[in-house]
Amino acid sequence: MRDHTVGSPVFGVLGPVVGWNNSGDLIDLKGPRHRAVLARLIVARGRVVPVDVIVDDLWVDRPAGATSALRTFVSALRRALEPGRPPRTKPKVIVTEGRGYAIQAAPEAVDAWKFESLVREAADSSPAQTLELLRTALELWRGPAYADYTEEPWARSERSRLEELHLTAVERLASAQLDLGQTTEAIPDLDAHVTEHPWREDGWRLLALALYRSDRQGDALAVLRRARKLLAEELGIDPGPRLTDLESDILRREGHLDTGAAEQIFSQVSAAYDRTVAAGSKSRLESTVGLLRSLAVAGGSGLETARNQRLAIISAAEQLDDVELTARIIGNYDVPAIWTRSDDPGQAAQIVEAAQRTIDRLPDGNDLARARLLATIALESRGLAGDPGLEPARAAVQIARSLDDPGLLAFTLNGLFIQSFWRTGLAPERDAIGGELITLSARHDLATFEILGHLVRMQALGALGQFDAAEQHADAVDRLAGRHERPLAAVFTTWFRAMRIAATGADVSHCEELYEAAAVCLPGSGMPGLEDGILPLAILALRVWHGVPAAFDADTNWGQYEPWARPHLLLAQGKVNEAAEAVRALPNPPNDLLSEALWCLIAAASVAVGDRQVMERARAALMSAEDEIAGAGSGMLTVGRVSDHLAGLNEHT
Repeated sequence: MRDHTVGSPVFGVLGPVVGWNNSGDLIDLKGPRHRAVLARLIVARGRVVPVDVIVDDLWVDRPAGATSALRTFVSALRRALEPGRPPRTKPKVIVTEGRGYAIQAAPEAVDAWKFESLVREAADSSPAQTLELLRTALELWRGPAYADYTEEPWARSERSRLEELHLTAVERLASAQLDLGQTTEAIPDLDAHVTEHPWREDGWRLLALALYRSDRQGDALAVLRRARKLLAEELGIDPGPRLTDLESDILRREGHLDTGAAEQIFSQVSAAYDRTVAAGSKSRLESTVGLLRSLAVAGGSGLETARNQRLAIISAAEQLDDVELTARIIGNYDVPAIWTRSDDPGQAAQIVEAAQRTIDRLPDGNDLARARLLATIALESRGLAGDPGLEPARAAVQIARSLDDPGLLAFTLNGLFIQSFWRTGLAPERDAIGGELITLSARHDLATFEILGHLVRMQALGALGQFDAAEQHADAVDRLAGRHERPLAAVFTTWFRAMRIAATGADVSHCEELYEAAAVCLPGSGMPGLEDGILPLAILALRVWHGVPAAFDADTNWGQYEPWARPHLLLAQGKVNEAAEAVRALPNPPNDLLSEALWCLIAAASVAVGDRQVMERARAALMSAEDEIAGAGSGMLTVGRVSDHLAGLNEHT
């Protein structure tokens, strides 16, 4: 790793801990304890580490003079890292803040940070770009992360996190190679990967698929049987659905396994369709809705494309002045929705207006179209003040039950779920909706809505603190999503598992690292309504809950959550008067998955500045959620138990 800022040292922790100077030469970092201090500060990622914490990390039994020894190590490191710094000038790399130290380095100046950035960028790139980015990222690895400190507790979670990201990057690289038809090139590295990491089922899956696409069906089946035997003998478990389904598909030589064949068939069908169906015709518009729906559930760029094209299709239908066609174009886009903030609020408002115009013109008796339009209004009105979609959601479900149409009922139940946030504390109601979705969808083979039902129950049971039961639904989501190729679902189960650990009261730094690791899957998911600001909000919620100052970089992107973060940021800077003004100006949070969490942030800020009026607002809003864990119903973050925040409010009013 030698591409660094002029004059600044560059650090390597993906292997033994080293440093390079501006000429690319290794820096003499002195002894193992000196390197341990440097590594400990890099683990903290720019945050201040108190002197006492570093001392406890360096010595099991603190010797006399340990603090003085630490200061000696830091001084020696500063001389090594900034040899040209004039005497009595402040150091710029290892800085003193209060009674602690922090490292100041650019994101590209630490190989682990650069590695994460490249992996994150690859998630939002084409297969060819992904291949290039991940190859660059993997070249940064010189051995196990923090190789000198494999037994140190302070390095354990960071090493585990980086190792997991490393293994994921290896598998994503192989997946990109398969997407580009480079199956022969992928096989040797995948074979080594599964040999070294035999419990990585995705590695076995990719190896078998690469072998099959290289016309080695027998070898592909042998690999899957070897994986089955290892998992059974060593762990006592059966392979997951993605491996078992792949084995069955290889035995039957399913056409979808051959990417080249699938693309050829698609091209032929597309060409025939273009020749047969005139552009702008009604049938072409209707079939396009089905294509957009398929793109949306694929996630990533597919979801973004579907979102970008949907309004144009609706506009084209309205111009044909066929109200029933327009109703089908709007209402047949029944893509399940789990997040309660729109990815494009402006577009959502236009779709609601178009749906309402269509309902007003719809002839009597077309209850199916009416129910779909009402459900669309419910879904697209998510998070808006006044809950304008609540009554349409209830009416849509009522019509769907009377028509005895399972697909329609599943779609309308989704709208009812999205509108089940008109007050706090409604997790039991959402749990019931999720249960009905699961039963209905399993009975009628509605895979995407069955996944949705499990996600709904995962969130609702998390809000109620029933994490073991919620985990069972997360596992079900992973199984179904793997079988039916619904990649977006993994975003929510990954975040849920990070949040679950946070909800147990685990170490704040460790939980922040889990959230940061979960955030890697957000870029490229095609869900800006979820991605925008969620990571800093999750970390803020954690710090407020544990009473840790809300120190963040000035350029942190808070997105839509900035108003509720601002008072805590001002308090962390000691600006109490400005924080009090910010508290007075706080709006009520939207009625959505994060309303309990945001109300608890309001509660904590109002207590901190002594604003009784805002305290009363928060208490009134939170009373109905007293038995819930604030924010856990989102599956993304938590601010602790609502009852604890209510107790704090009661104590100060």
